[in-house]
This record gives sequence, structure tokens and C-alpha cells, in this order.
Amino acid sequence: FAEIRNAVTDALGRMAAEGQLPAGLDLAAVAVEPPRDPAHGDMATNAAMVLSKPAGKSPREIADALAVKLLEDPRIAGADVAGPGFLNLRLSPALWQGVVRDILTSGTDYGRSDIGQGQKVNVEFVSANPTGPMHVGHVRGAVVGDALSNLLAFAGYEVTREYYINDGGAQVDVLARSAFERYREAHGLEPEIREGLYPGDYLIPVGEALAAEFG
Repeated sequence: FAEIRNAVTDALGRMAAEGQLPAGLDLAAVAVEPPRDPAHGDMATNAAMVLSKPAGKSPREIADALAVKLLEDPRIAGADVAGPGFLNLRLSPALWQGVVRDILTSGTDYGRSDIGQGQKVNVEFVSANPTGPMHVGHVRGAVVGDALSNLLAFAGYEVTREYYINDGGAQVDVLARSAFERYREAHGLEPEIREGLYPGDYLIPVGEALAAEFG
């Protein structure tokens, strides 16, 4: 709802132009966001709270004047001052209906943006390790990684999805040595699972399969 934030900043600008606020106030700390409790309204702003000290006015005084300005906007159906100076806003039904219209018009492109501006992003996920069995963490990584990649692409980034398979190097050498010990075990010998080898029982069927195939 960037347009509601714009409505708040525009109203503050009009207040400054009319002398209700000092000119040149820094609005960087002004937040416009959904309230924690939906019963308080659709959006809320802390403008009166953060501008009180630099403006030399009470938060309540600023909030009351800001509410009057915002109610002139047809997109805002209600503006209620709460507590020391928070302003809770209720949006007009026409605004919500416009959102539905935009969704229906845009279809699956609703919400797509170019915020990424084509910046290249590499997302590496799943990264199955062949030295151990697959587990639920690999599934979670696949879902999170794929969803994150889709969101980044939807936001205008150029995404490369990398599924890294660790099938070489020292770990795989250790896997081979560990499997060989299970191969020996399948022939009735005592496996020598030294420190640094993989002790998991999941390699027992591997050793049995090797014995069945190669004797």
C-alpha cells in the first residue's frame, strides 16, 4: 500500500504549506503499515509521534490535524487518533475493490515488479550429499530454495538455480573406504570403522549389494 504512504506524506506536505507544520521536516521515520491488531483499522501511521519533537507540537495536535487532511482523500474512509498520537486509518471499500480488479486484470502477473532490475542472483539449494541418506532437511531445502528463486525472479532478478551435487573429493573417498568395510562385513569379516569413516548402518545394504554383485 505504497499509495497510502504517499497519501500520508502528501497530507503532511499540505500541512507544512499551510503553516500547520514547519517546512523541511525529515519524514524518513514516518511509517505507514498495517496495525498489529486488525480491529484498529487497515493501516496506521506514527507520523504524529515522530514529528512531534522536531515540529515543536504535541503528537495529539499533529494527529488531529493530519486526520482532517487524510479524510479529504476519497481512498480513506476513517482516521482515528489512538493513544498518545497514533493514527489508525480505515480504507474505503472502493480501494479494496480496485485491488480485486487489478488482481483479475493482471492474473498470475499480479505483484510482479522490476525491483531487481535484472541483477544476477545465484541460489544454491538442496545440495544432496551422497555420503549419507536423504532426509527431511533435503526436502525442506528444495521447497525453500525453489520458492525463494521464484520470488526473486518475480521481483525482477535474473536467477540461476544451482543444485550442487558433491560427488567428488575427500568425502567421496571416505565414502568408498566406508563402503568397502561394509563389503568386508558382508563376507563375515569384522568391519574396521576407524575414526573419520562413516559409521552409519545405511552402508550395510551397500556392502551387501557389492558382495552380491562382485562376490
